[in-house]
Amino acid sequence: MILTNCAACAAPLAHNAPRCVRCHTRYCNKTCQHDHWRRGHKQMCKKIHRGGNAEQYNADKKYKEAVAVAVEACADDTKGQTCYICTQALHWKTKEGLVRGCACRGTSGVAHVSCLAEQVKILVAEAEENNLDVKVLQARWDRWHTCSLCEQEYHGIVRCALGWACWKTNVGRPETDRLHGTAMNLLGGGLYAARHREDALSVQEAELAMRRRIGAAEEIILAVQSNLAVTYDALGRFETALQMKRDVHSGTLKLYGEESIHTLTQASNYAASFIALRRFAEAKPLFRKTIPVARRVLGESHENTLKMRLGYAAAIYFDAGATLDDLREAVTTLEELVIIARRVYGGAHPLTARIEGDLRNARAALRARETPPRSA
Repeated sequence: MILTNCAACAAPLAHNAPRCVRCHTRYCNKTCQHDHWRRGHKQMCKKIHRGGNAEQYNADKKYKEAVAVAVEACADDTKGQTCYICTQALHWKTKEGLVRGCACRGTSGVAHVSCLAEQVKILVAEAEENNLDVKVLQARWDRWHTCSLCEQEYHGIVRCALGWACWKTNVGRPETDRLHGTAMNLLGGGLYAARHREDALSVQEAELAMRRRIGAAEEIILAVQSNLAVTYDALGRFETALQMKRDVHSGTLKLYGEESIHTLTQASNYAASFIALRRFAEAKPLFRKTIPVARRVLGESHENTLKMRLGYAAAIYFDAGATLDDLREAVTTLEELVIIARRVYGGAHPLTARIEGDLRNARAALRARETPPRSA
């Protein structure tokens, strides 16, 4: 993890907590530091220092672990194929195997995480050295999380491995460097995608504290809070998530207006919290208000539009008070979404699988309502 806890007692640390002079491992106080030294840090200190000090050493270690997990999980999908970047099955230097975690199908999109990371590093470095336009830099940076072939975001454990690759590449930048915070943000998202929710929470809380400490712009603070609220939801902290999402939605609406993708995303997140709390009567009107805007502004196949319509369907069929017509509407909506998701993302994508799962549940709810109960 990002080192936000004492290495000796695991207590949360302030950003300016004392640290080992040589390797920069951080502690609550001198007592913890001395205790950790006696319990084995003495033997590891030089090694950590040679590895770039504590944060870099930790990032390199976590990156290797994440790559190994991703390669193993993708083994069946990538068997007999080669990296589209280096054209080899095994990476020439790291000897790692292949992964694919986007919407590419067939032989497309198969690569080594190291090759993907190296491509982005070269592109971003070139943009910085030549003072290229901010939009050009951002487009190149986006390769950390978006496939250049299918132009869809990586997901799951591949997204997590690339998150660690991004963080280990940029951890040495100062806090005030824009790309330092963006790398931290990407790591948090990768951990969340791989279902490491407690770790994601730790990173996102550290990012929010850092952003506030350096006086980041309001839109950046809102974006970080949005990610944090989604993680609270995933950890079952629904009331905390709802309060934060309400504030983020209100702030985003004032900042961008109702037709912005940012506002639409936050509206969807806000409504999802009502569903988690089974407050369907509050979720459905919010979806009804924003879905037509999303379809008009973003298009039918945009991820945000699909997620909004999916949320609305769930709010219908989960509701014990739903009518037969309501349930039929939910099933029809989900049948439409499955067709779009399969066309855009493919059958293996998490969003497609989620929609298909909800469709099965909605059909079951409809059948149960349509089938008359047997007489005694």
